[in-house]
Amino acid sequence: MTLPTIHLNGTHPAQLLEDLNTAHGALQAALAAMRLWAAPNGRDYYPQGGDAFRNAVAEHESRLERLDSVMQEIDALREHASNALTEREERKGK
Repeated sequence: MTLPTIHLNGTHPAQLLEDLNTAHGALQAALAAMRLWAAPNGRDYYPQGGDAFRNAVAEHESRLERLDSVMQEIDALREHASNALTEREERKGK
């Protein structure tokens, strides 16, 4: 993953962190919605017979894993921005 270069002509790290926190919250909401409301229900698959429900569950788990992967990347970006903000504030204080 390519991390942004935090510098004076770029996005201020506080703004970057705020934006990433917003994205993080949206992803948390998406994951919660997927788990609570968008999970497959066996009643909707049994007419298809065979492995339909098992396949739907595997596909659902794959979607959750992909969202979780994006969440991990956002977390790495948040940590990067937070560290840059801390470093900038420490330099100002000296």
